[in-house]
Amino acid sequence: MFQIEPLPATEFAHLSSLSDTELAQKGIQVHISDGAFPCRVSLADAAPGTRVYLLNFEHQPGETPYRSQHAIFVADGAKENHPAPDTIPEVVAKRLLSARAFNRAHEMIDAEVVEGRELEGVIRTFFDNPQVDYIHLHFARRGCYAARVSRTAWT
Repeated sequence: MFQIEPLPATEFAHLSSLSDTELAQKGIQVHISDGAFPCRVSLADAAPGTRVYLLNFEHQPGETPYRSQHAIFVADGAKENHPAPDTIPEVVAKRLLSARAFNRAHEMIDAEVVEGRELEGVIRTFFDNPQVDYIHLHFARRGCYAARVSRTAWT
């Protein structure tokens, strides 16, 4: 089994209390969603008209050559969405993805580019390898971090 994990809402809740000037000073852009801004907290596209923040986020903090940060969108006031195990949210399923498998030392040991509708097979193949500890998903076209996939107990 696997679990796709959102980013924690608490990490971004303070953004709504910052002025546009304060956000800009932190390198955070504000956009208004047209319905195609994938929020990393809600794991859904932000509804049209929703204020969204575009910011840099360190998604791979491990002290390896794979340490990484990239742009992400977070909808204003986003609530965490925790999909059921073995479920791929539509925001992920409808996009071209780069799936990257990492071991416990945060070293990339496998990778694949896949259409989101075919992701489940890639996840299962990666997790068939006992060295794979977790998977990072990126939206392939722009390279932005999408979500983390963790192993859950196999049934």
